[in-house]
Amino acid sequence: MGRSVVLNSSGQVVHKFGDVSRETLDRLQIYVDLVLKWQPAQNLIAPSTIPDIWTRHVVDSLQTQWSYPEAKTWVDIGSGGGFPAIVTAILLADDPEAHVHMIESNQRKAAFLRTALRETGSKGTVHAGRIESVAKEWSHGPVDAVSARALASLDLLFQLSEPFTAMGAKAVFHKGQDFQREVNEATARWHFDMIEKTSLVDPMSRMLLFSNISARPE
Repeated sequence: MGRSVVLNSSGQVVHKFGDVSRETLDRLQIYVDLVLKWQPAQNLIAPSTIPDIWTRHVVDSLQTQWSYPEAKTWVDIGSGGGFPAIVTAILLADDPEAHVHMIESNQRKAAFLRTALRETGSKGTVHAGRIESVAKEWSHGPVDAVSARALASLDLLFQLSEPFTAMGAKAVFHKGQDFQREVNEATARWHFDMIEKTSLVDPMSRMLLFSNISARPE
């Protein structure tokens, strides 16, 4: 990934990293401010992570789009407060061909996601419903990549994203230090090609990139 991030003591980005523009950094700041504003009522992120929101959430989420920079159409499942979905949408805001779909069953969080898209000037669609239902009835065209962060086990993520990956979509999932156990368990039920990348945020965590995902015969 080859990008560096410099934060000041307040957690603000003070050095432009990689190919992220000043406009993108401004949008990220707007989003962070919105998360902090809505946090008391919505509990969008774990309270203990608020002081480290830029590192723990923003930078961690930047890795999603960086994993598949060629992907234009994304589906983020279980989007919650928008990490990584809103961050992906912000990174792609100036690409006229890009679009980020966010699936979130919690109506209040879905409302927040729509507000975040509007306030940051990013392109996306929020689907307020259960992942299984939205995916089963999908009618919004082909998908390049699926993402999820802190949502479910790898086996369940493969199940939830199968309507998209069966049509050729790739997937990128954030996983913690127990990632290898999840990979081993998923191997019993799924075929897949995987690229493992060490997280920029936590050397014990991984960005797992998947392609050619298919269920093993029963």
